[in-house]
Amino acid sequence: MTDAQTTDAQPAQRVLGATPAAASGPEHVTEPTAYDAILLAGFGGPEGQDDVIPFLRNVTRGRGIPEERLEEVAHHYRHFGGVSPINDQNRELKAALEAELAERGIDLPVLWGNRNWDPYLADALREADERGFTKLIAIATSAYSSYSSCRQYREDFAAALESTGLEGRIQIDKVRQFFDHPGFVEPFIEGVRTAIDELQQKLPGLDPATEVRILYSTHSIPSTDAAKSGPASRGFGEGGAYAAQHLAVAEVVAQAATGGTVEWDLVYQSRSGPPSMPWLEPDINDRIAELPALGVKAVVIVPLGFVSDHMEVLWDLDNEAMETSDENGLVAVRVPTPGTHHAYVKGLVDLVLERRDAVPADQRPAVTALGPWYDVCRPGCCENVRLGFKPAAAGLAP
Repeated sequence: MTDAQTTDAQPAQRVLGATPAAASGPEHVTEPTAYDAILLAGFGGPEGQDDVIPFLRNVTRGRGIPEERLEEVAHHYRHFGGVSPINDQNRELKAALEAELAERGIDLPVLWGNRNWDPYLADALREADERGFTKLIAIATSAYSSYSSCRQYREDFAAALESTGLEGRIQIDKVRQFFDHPGFVEPFIEGVRTAIDELQQKLPGLDPATEVRILYSTHSIPSTDAAKSGPASRGFGEGGAYAAQHLAVAEVVAQAATGGTVEWDLVYQSRSGPPSMPWLEPDINDRIAELPALGVKAVVIVPLGFVSDHMEVLWDLDNEAMETSDENGLVAVRVPTPGTHHAYVKGLVDLVLERRDAVPADQRPAVTALGPWYDVCRPGCCENVRLGFKPAAAGLAP
C-alpha cells in the first residue's frame, strides 16, 4: 500500500492531533477545514544579555554541546547586545499577516509561539484554548525539508499539546513546506536582479557572465540528517530532499534573474557540529576564497535557506562572508531575505487558504518540479539519526 492509499482502517498510521481532513494522512487534503486561527511558529531568540546562554541551552538540549562551545556562539549574540533580531522580525511578520488577512476580509487571528524562547509554543496553545480555538493551521518559519527545519517543529507541536494537557482539545495542521512557492521565491529573484545591477554600478565594465558568481547559501546540517530529509521513496540521494530542494530553487532563481548567464553555486554556512561529524559542504567562506583564481571579481550572496535576517544572516553572512570577500579582493552584495516582502506575506496567506479550501494539488502553485510538497509529512520523513523518532504532529508515524 502506498502513502497515498493510507486509510482510516490503519489507526497506527493516523496523524497525531490532526483535523479530520488530515487525520488519515493524505498527501494533499481533499476536504475543507474551518480553521479558528493561524499558529505562527518561530525559532525564538534571546532578548537580552542574560537570556543568551539559557537560550543556547534550550537550542542544544540533548546534543551534548559543551559549555565552551556555547560561549563561542554566545559571542555572536553579545556582539548585538544579547538581542537576536528574530523575535522582532516575527512580530513584524505577524503584523504583516494580520494586515494581509484584514485586507482580504479573512477572519483568522494569528497566534505566535516559539520553539526555544518566549513566547513558547505552549503559551500560544494556552492562549488558543482560552479563546476557544480548537483548529489551528501552523506556519513554521522555515521553508525546506529536514529534521531541524520541519520535523523538529512538528515534534514540538506534539510536545506542547502534551505539556499543556490540550491533546484532544486542540488540533494542529501545518502548511506544506513552501520552498518552491512563488511567494517565497519571488523576493530572491528580485534581489538577485538588483544585486547584479548594483555590482555593475560599483564596477563599471564588469562582465557578470565571467566575473560574477552567485552563491546561494543555506544552513549546513549533518550529512546523516540531510540523507534522511524528505520521504525515502523519492530517492533524493546523498543530500536528501534538503539539498535537492535548494538546488531546484537556486536554478529557478538563476534562470529568472539572469537567464542562466551568471554561474552559481549552492554553499553552506553556520556549521556547529564537531569536526569528526560530516556536515554539508562547501562552506561559503571556503568557496569565496577559491573564486579569485577563477577570474571572479564580485559575488552575490543569496541567503536562500532563510526567511528573515536573523543571527545566522547578520553574523555569518554580513560579517564573516563579507570579511572573507574583502580579504580575497572581491566586491560582495548580499540579497535581502523575504522578511515581510508583500509577495512572501501574500504567499503565506495563500498557503493557509490552500488548506482551508482543500485546493486540488494540481492547482497549487510550485515553481519547481519537486512540488507542491505534502500537506501531511510522509512516514519516516526527516529522521534525526542520533535521537530517533519522537511523536510529531502534522505527519504520519514512521
